[in-house]
Amino acid sequence: MNAPDHIIVGSGINALVCAAMLGGKGAKVLVLERNDRIGGCMRTEEITAPGFIHDVMATTFVLFITSPAYAALGKDLARHGLEFCNTGTPTGVLRPDGSYAILRTDRPANVAAANALAAGDGDRHGSDVGEIERNAGLLFGLLGGSLWSYPTTRLLAGEAWRRGPRGLAAFLGDALVPARGWLENTYQSEITRALWAPWVLHAGLGPEDAFSGQIARVIAFALEAAGAPIVKGGAGNLLSAFEALIKERGGVIRTEGDVASIIQSGGRATGVRLASGETVTAKKSVICSVTPTHLYGRLLGDAAPKADLEAAQKYRYGKGNFQIHYALDKPPAWRGEGLAKVALLHLTPGLDGVSKACNEATRGMLPEVPTICVGQPHALDPSRCPEGKAILWLQLPEAPRHINGDAAGKLQTPADCRWTDALREAYADRAEAILASHIDGFKDSVIARRAYSPADLEAINVNLVGGDPYGGSSTIDQSFLWRPFKTSCNHDTGIKGLYHIGASTHPGAGLGGGSGFLLAGRL
Repeated sequence: MNAPDHIIVGSGINALVCAAMLGGKGAKVLVLERNDRIGGCMRTEEITAPGFIHDVMATTFVLFITSPAYAALGKDLARHGLEFCNTGTPTGVLRPDGSYAILRTDRPANVAAANALAAGDGDRHGSDVGEIERNAGLLFGLLGGSLWSYPTTRLLAGEAWRRGPRGLAAFLGDALVPARGWLENTYQSEITRALWAPWVLHAGLGPEDAFSGQIARVIAFALEAAGAPIVKGGAGNLLSAFEALIKERGGVIRTEGDVASIIQSGGRATGVRLASGETVTAKKSVICSVTPTHLYGRLLGDAAPKADLEAAQKYRYGKGNFQIHYALDKPPAWRGEGLAKVALLHLTPGLDGVSKACNEATRGMLPEVPTICVGQPHALDPSRCPEGKAILWLQLPEAPRHINGDAAGKLQTPADCRWTDALREAYADRAEAILASHIDGFKDSVIARRAYSPADLEAINVNLVGGDPYGGSSTIDQSFLWRPFKTSCNHDTGIKGLYHIGASTHPGAGLGGGSGFLLAGRL
């Protein structure tokens, strides 16, 4: 494509949403992806054994099916083959002593189950998710809208009028409560606390971080309302649907198109130069779905505004991610009724266990007892593996990017603080021992295992700096108005015609496609 209207660098969910939306308005879009395939954190492969289909990184799409992007694009993506598989039991928790809880997409059932664990806990759960429902306009307006905009100003002014200025300030202050404060002050049962404590990790936060309580309540509401859907046949089918839709709308996607720099003329971004030396001109804009480090470091370099370059150098990345995938000869025999049908099951001692492991990883230590999120795709989508077999998708959200030691004092850590293949497998053994303690005959059922350290994940996707899947630390000082920088304004950069989207920009990480949707609507 010669001189497209817009060039999009990268092909994660935000880039694909942006390309599809712009194409739907008649714009000519060129998507450039440095790897041999599109998708960012979405990748589907047979990585363990033939016939076992694994989502290597992201697998759950509740944020996408509840997003404005899906509302706009869902029917067209379905025309191109996109289907979702869902479940009535989206999440649960299993503790070392065998106690467990399961969340259903049925509020009365959840209220009754929590009340059975501790009198009043269920009623408080109903109140918590009900409060998210009642405040949905304000919450999702701030979580998903352009913050520096007239609609957001009007939203806040209207809420200040309705609630009163102090009432609005109280609401926003309550939203900053950490998950520990919320859980300890709300629920009596340690099992109920354990059910929600791990979910803050999936937002790139820890249970002591400001705002983690509110985001956990939002997640509780979303899971109860929409489940934990996965793409039928693997996340790769979502990518195929996007590719077909973008091409149908006149767009072009190029893989192995490694962008080396942004071309500027007259103080404006006018195109890109590829690593091959080829240049491509854009008539209207260049849109980069990358980290701040990549944008202001490699792509702009000395041509970057000095203040932005300095801010990028100070930008903080969060904990790494560790993944393990299993091909099993039979479905896991969990020691708990109903656990075999749970989409995402957390294995953790509870709130204190999550806090301890999170703190250890933050300090560069391998957690002694990691929080383990166990996905069971075969329970939702039997097409993922041969009949009678099973696959497991394990995510350990508390993995150090740089290793300073082992909190258990048992694993030999490298002098250069880097992940090695041997350490990866040893740490996977630690997680497997915890998993096997809850499943009868687990080790005998394993056909194959494949583990990915934070370093392996970064090698797959350069935007996962140190294996951080959230585009940078999501603490409050790097969120909302201050993501990625304190001076950031929506998705603008300091250069005309150059825009920044992706997990490192508002509304942050996840598979909602929010930044791509917002920028496309604006352009």
